[in-house]
Amino acid sequence: MTGSAGHGRPPAATRFRKGESGNPKGRPKAGPRTSPSAFDVIIDRTFTVRQNGKDRELTVEEALQHRTYQDAIAGNRAARREVLKMIEKREKWLAGRSTTRHAVAVLSEPTDPRNADGALLLLGIAEPDTKFAGVADPYDRLLLEPWAVQAALRRRRRRLSEKEIAAVKLCTRDSQSLVWPAETSDE
Repeated sequence: MTGSAGHGRPPAATRFRKGESGNPKGRPKAGPRTSPSAFDVIIDRTFTVRQNGKDRELTVEEALQHRTYQDAIAGNRAARREVLKMIEKREKWLAGRSTTRHAVAVLSEPTDPRNADGALLLLGIAEPDTKFAGVADPYDRLLLEPWAVQAALRRRRRRLSEKEIAAVKLCTRDSQSLVWPAETSDE
C-alpha cells in the first residue's frame, strides 16, 4: 500500500513532485515598518516655552537636552555622563562631516590659567584641593573627579609615561580608584 492516502500522506495525484516547492514565491520579505514608534512621534513634536520673557518653539529633543544640561550642572552624575556622550557624539559628527576646513576667526584672550576653574567646579569635574587651604598661593588648587579622569583615560590613544601617570595621580581626588587601561598601566 505504497500509494494509499491517509494522515500525512495526501493522494499521489495532489502531491508535489520531487524538486517542486510548496511555496513557489518563497517566504514573503519583511517590509519596512509602516508606523513610526511612539518615541519618533513624540521626539519631533514642538511646544512653546517662555524663556526670559519671550516665547520660543522647542522640540521635545531640545527640551530633553536642556533638562539634561541643567541636571548635570546641578550635580547629577548620570546627566554629566550623558552630556559627555553628547559632546563626544557631536565631535565625531563634526569630524566626519567635512574634510574641507573653513576659515575661522580666532579670538584670543590674555592667558589666565584659572579661566576654566569656574566651569570645572560648576560641572562637578573638579573640587578644591583642601591640602592647600590657608597656604599663601595666588591660585586655588583643584583636584579632578575620578569619573572625569576615567573618561579621559578611555579616550587615550597612546601609552602614558611614568611621569604622566604620576601627574594624573597627583591631580586626581581619589586616584587609587582609577582603573588604568592595560597599555597605560603603571604596574
